[in-house]
Amino acid sequence: MGASTTPNAPFGQMLTAMVTPMQENGDVDYDGAARLASYLVDEQRNDGLIISGTTGESPTTSDDEKDRLLRAVLEAVGDRATIVAGVGTNDTRHSIELAKAAERAGAHGVLTVTPYYNKPPQEGLLRHFTAIADATGLPMMLYDIPGRTGTPIASETLVRLAEHPRIVANKDAKDDIGASSWVMERTGLAYYCGSDMLNLPLLSVGAAGFVSVVGHIVGADLHDMIDAYSSGDVARALAIHRRLTPVYTGIFRTQGVITTKAVLNMFGLPGGPVRTPLADASSELQALLREDLAAAGVKGPIGLAPHQAVPASAVGVERLTEGSA
Repeated sequence: MGASTTPNAPFGQMLTAMVTPMQENGDVDYDGAARLASYLVDEQRNDGLIISGTTGESPTTSDDEKDRLLRAVLEAVGDRATIVAGVGTNDTRHSIELAKAAERAGAHGVLTVTPYYNKPPQEGLLRHFTAIADATGLPMMLYDIPGRTGTPIASETLVRLAEHPRIVANKDAKDDIGASSWVMERTGLAYYCGSDMLNLPLLSVGAAGFVSVVGHIVGADLHDMIDAYSSGDVARALAIHRRLTPVYTGIFRTQGVITTKAVLNMFGLPGGPVRTPLADASSELQALLREDLAAAGVKGPIGLAPHQAVPASAVGVERLTEGSA
């Protein structure tokens, strides 16, 4: 594992929840995944990647596809980035199987989302996460996103889970900075912001870093924001946050996979279509996204037709400077 990690940031500081590139026929584009991972690590300064998270369309990829995808990304960037496999489901036994498969493939850690739809009680959550953590020797990042799962991980439950030696981090998309502060004060859990608009606010109360969606597009800027804040240049960090606000807004105009793949396709990067029940971005949404990127000073070869194949190495996504065209 080549990423710079510390006990306070066990998976690195800047991570992107990577989309799963698809071919036109809907098959996973494993070569494209390797190219995209290389772009995110080498050009967008990501310390790590989440593979087969929700942004990776994990609900609609098979276990075999997840395994092959993870191995492709590990081969491409596993020597210089932390690769975390999404293994969370609403079935404890299935999650354990996925976690064991991720360990066999060589993953550096696992991400486990709160079980969705079946709405377990807090004791059920405690048993679920503990069983997965017990099943492998990999460090685990919890994923608390009640807006999607229907069930929050209660602060008291997080404190209990933090006692497990392999439960070391929490991807926090609860959007309750007060609750997050309370848990951070009482545990050693590394908090990673999982809501891009709150990246800087959560950093200000002790977060280790980000697990981002917009990191596909402005990961290097987000890393700059972390570096600025960590060095005490809060004004610069705030300026970056404010400049990126249109990107945050644009990517979450609808489901983030849809918008992210639309932008990647515009830039000629591996993305491709989404799988149903998602639906690809309309031309109207694509036009709005171009406006959002322009408002944030982000430019690239966005005139390309969606899905036009351009090698990632040939794409220079850059930030507009004052006075530039």
